Amino acid sequence: MTAGSTGAPPTVPEALPPGSVNPATPGQAAAGSPPAGPAAGSTGQAPATGSAPEHPAPELPAPGRRTATAYFVLLDDGGSNGVRFGCNDSLVGLAKDAPAGMEPLPAAMQVLLTAGTDTSLPGGGPAQGRDTYNALAGSRLKFLSGTFDGTTVTVYLAGALSLGGVCDIPRMEAQLTQTALAAVDAVRAQVYLNGRPLAEVLRLDGADGL
Repeated sequence: MTAGSTGAPPTVPEALPPGSVNPATPGQAAAGSPPAGPAAGSTGQAPATGSAPEHPAPELPAPGRRTATAYFVLLDDGGSNGVRFGCNDSLVGLAKDAPAGMEPLPAAMQVLLTAGTDTSLPGGGPAQGRDTYNALAGSRLKFLSGTFDGTTVTVYLAGALSLGGVCDIPRMEAQLTQTALAAVDAVRAQVYLNGRPLAEVLRLDGADGL
């Protein structure tokens, strides 16, 4: 059973392959000779790059750098730079330095649960430099364990949630669920908090406090 929400159900995003463009390095003219002109059929300018992808890929890691992708929210983005869900928000994945020695699932969950509130999108898209929102920043959550059977990833958490508003219900569910899915390339996700399904906890917390 995939964790649900009491708000509008978030759409599970599909990561797009990252890409980059390396501008050509112009050649140097031989000593004592005038600079070479553009090659035949060339305008003398670097070729234009293609348009930015509709859903930006996670930040590219540097060579030798071990990363984990966690998912965050662009508020009121309406799907312009990620997958639209919840309160007209977008869900975007960001690659962060992974804790050394951890398997992919615990590493990704650790990155998400310890992320602060100041996370900006990397360059390469129209939303470059925009701050993302982390609905989990005020919560005290700890990753206990997780399993993956080849199709479904199951995550067990402990701690307490802190909701900033009714829209944080789909945001929390989407961030936790998609981070778990992406970590192991799963099809479905089940998230439990203190032994109870996340959807149940969010529904009760939302009814009690909002």
